[in-house]
Amino acid sequence: MRLHPVAAALASSVLLASPVRAQSAAPAPDAVTDPARYVNAFVGTAAGGTDFGHGGGAGNTFPGASAALGGVQWSPDTVTRQHGGYAYKDNRIRGFSLTHISGAGCDDYGNVPFMPLTGRPDPDPAARHATFSHANEQAAPGSYGVTFDNGIRTEIAATQRSGIARFGYPSDDSRPAGLTVDAGRAFNKATGEVTIGTRTLSGHTDGGGFCGKSNRYRLYFHVVFDRPFAHSEHLDGKTSGAYVSFAPGTRMVTARVGVSFVDLAGARRNAAVEQGGGSYDAVRRAARDRWNEWLGRIAVRGGTETQRRIFYTALYHALLHPSAFSDTDGRYRGMDGRVHRTRPGHVQYANFSGWDVYRSQVQLLALLAPREASDVAQSILEQGTQAGYFDRWTVANGGTGVMVGDPLPAAAASIHAFGGTDFDAQALLRAAVAGRSDDRQRPGHGLYDTLGYVPAGTKGVWGSASTTLEYAVADAALARLAGRLGDTATETALTRAAGNWRHLFNPASGYLQPRAADGSWPAFTPAQRGEYVEGNAAQYTWMVPHDLPALFAAMGGDAAVTSRLNTFFTELNAGAEKPYAYLGNEPSFGVPWAYDHVGRPDLAQDTVRRALTTLFADRPDGLVGNDDLGAMSSWAVWAALGMYPEVPGSPQLALASPLFPSATVHRGNGVTLSVLAPEASAANSRVRSLSLDGRPVGAPFVPDGFLARGGVLRYGLTAP
Repeated sequence: MRLHPVAAALASSVLLASPVRAQSAAPAPDAVTDPARYVNAFVGTAAGGTDFGHGGGAGNTFPGASAALGGVQWSPDTVTRQHGGYAYKDNRIRGFSLTHISGAGCDDYGNVPFMPLTGRPDPDPAARHATFSHANEQAAPGSYGVTFDNGIRTEIAATQRSGIARFGYPSDDSRPAGLTVDAGRAFNKATGEVTIGTRTLSGHTDGGGFCGKSNRYRLYFHVVFDRPFAHSEHLDGKTSGAYVSFAPGTRMVTARVGVSFVDLAGARRNAAVEQGGGSYDAVRRAARDRWNEWLGRIAVRGGTETQRRIFYTALYHALLHPSAFSDTDGRYRGMDGRVHRTRPGHVQYANFSGWDVYRSQVQLLALLAPREASDVAQSILEQGTQAGYFDRWTVANGGTGVMVGDPLPAAAASIHAFGGTDFDAQALLRAAVAGRSDDRQRPGHGLYDTLGYVPAGTKGVWGSASTTLEYAVADAALARLAGRLGDTATETALTRAAGNWRHLFNPASGYLQPRAADGSWPAFTPAQRGEYVEGNAAQYTWMVPHDLPALFAAMGGDAAVTSRLNTFFTELNAGAEKPYAYLGNEPSFGVPWAYDHVGRPDLAQDTVRRALTTLFADRPDGLVGNDDLGAMSSWAVWAALGMYPEVPGSPQLALASPLFPSATVHRGNGVTLSVLAPEASAANSRVRSLSLDGRPVGAPFVPDGFLARGGVLRYGLTAP
C-alpha cells in the first residue's frame, strides 16, 4: 500500500523529526477543557435525510438526561414520537419517561412517564400534554430542563441507575401542584403496578415488543419525594398509575428515582448508593463532571466551533450505550430469567444492536475505555451462555432476533483486538463456535456450512446474500480472536469459512450476487434489493472488509476498482434503490476507506472528508439516518480522527486525514495516542507526509503496536 504520490516522494525528506517529548507539549490555549459544553443533545431529533424505509430519516436520538453507558435515560417524550421518543418539530410533551434507546429504528422502552401538572389530570389521557418552546429548553450531558408554556419547570439529572428531578410550579396558579406517574404506559404495550406511600411511589412495569417481536422485561422503580402527598390516588382508577398532589402553596418538589431490573430493593439501593442524598445541583454537577471525564478522553485542539460541536456531540452519542444493567451490588436478571451476580467491581451491560455497533462503535469504546469494554464483552458472553445462543439484537434481558448475521461474537472479538481483554475470551470463542450450528444464532447455517453460502430463497433467512456475507465477516473476526488465543486449529477452520464470500462472486458481472442452491445465478441487477438487507447488490459487493485485496483482485485490480469506487460515490447517501453509497446506513460505512487498498489514499481522504462535512451537522437535523445506539456517531468520531477500524476482529486502522490540528486520545489504561496535523483546516485534507514517533509511515494504515504502545502520529497536510 502507498500514500498519496506526493507523500511517497517526501516521506523520507519531509519528516517531522522533533522529539516525541516536544510533540506532546502542554496544551495550547485553545485546548478543550470542558468538552460537555460542545455537546448538542438535540442533534438527531429531527429528520436530516430521506426516509428510505429503514427507521426514518432522523437519528432517533433523545435529548434527556443519561450517564455514559447509563441504565437510566430520563427524557421528554413528545406527542409525535420518533423512535427515540422525541420529535423536535413537536412542541407538545406528554411525559418524561425513565428509559430510552438512542437511535434505534424501532420502538421500545419509554417506561414510567412522569408528568407534572396543576390541578387534576385531564379525563382524556390523549389530552395530557403541555406545550413548550425550544427557547425555554436546555439539554446537556447528564441533565435536561424545560419550562412549559403553563409555567411548570422540570429539571432532570441522571446517574447510571437513578435520576433526580426538580419540578417547579407557578406561583400564580391556585390549583394544587401535582404530577402523574404511569407504569402502564411505554412506547410499546405495557402493564404495571404502582404502590402509593405517604411520599413514595414504587412498583414495576412490564414492557417489550421491540420491532414487533416477543421480547419482554420487567423494570422496578422506587420514587421518593422531598415532601408528603396532600392527596394521592390511582390514576384513572387503575393500579398501574398514580396521581399525587402536594400541600397548597407548594412551589418546588424534588423526586429521587432508582430503577432495577432485579427487584424493588435494588431500585432503592441504586438511588441511595449513586446519589448519596446529594441535592439536585450536586447530582447534576457530578453527572457533568463524569461526562467531561469520558468526553475528555479525546482532547482536540483547534478547529472551528462548529467542528468541535459536531465532534463532541458524536462522541457523546457514541457513548450512551450499551446500558448498565446490573445493580450497584452486581445483581442482574439474566437471559434465562434468573438473578445472577457479576464479578466484584464489574458491570453487566444490556441493549446490544449488534448488526449496527460491531462495525465501529465497540471499537471506539474499547479504544477509550478498555475496562468497560471488557465488561461489555463479558456481558455478551453471559447473554449467550444464559440464552444458549448469541442473539443479534438484545433489549434488557431478552433477545429479539432483529437483523441478520452473527454480530455479537464479532463485537466481542473486536473489543479484544482493541485491548479490552479482561473477559473470558476462551469461553466466548468456544460458545461462539458452538453457536454457529444453532438455528437461532445462524439461520440457514446448514447450507452455509455445506455449500459455502446461503442460497437465495432459503426459508427463515432474511436476505441470503447479506446473511452469507455477514457470516463470513463474523467467521473472520472469530478466526483472528482464535489466532490471538493460540487456537490454530479453530483459526484455520474459521479463516477458511471467512472465504465463503467467494461463492457469491460472479465473474461475469463482477458483483457479489445471490446464488441458487444448484449453483446457478438468478436474474440480477446491481440495484436489486432482493436477497439483501437494507441495501442493494452494489452496496453489499464491497462488504468483504476482512479480505479486500482478494475481492479487488477478483474485480479486476486496482484501476478497475478505483473506477468503480468513484462511480459508487457519485452519491453519498442514495438509499437502497440506487447503486451508490448509502452512508446513512451501516453496510456502506467501511467503503470510503477501501481506496486505501488500491493505492489511492488521496481519494479515501477526499471521500471521508466530504462525507464528514456534508452528512453531519450541528443541528437537530444533523444526522441523515438512525444513529443506532451510537453506530453512526462513532463513524463520525473515527472520521474526524482520520482513521477507521475497517476489519472486525482486527486492531488494524485504515487512514484518511485528521480534521483537527491536534487530537490526544487517553485510552483509560495509561496509554496515550496523539494525532498531530498542524496544517489541518477545511481546505487542507490531503496527506503529503506521515510519521509515527518521527519515523516515516509509508502505507495508509496505522502500524502494528500503535494502539497498545501509544505514540505520536504526525501529518503534513495540503489542499487537494
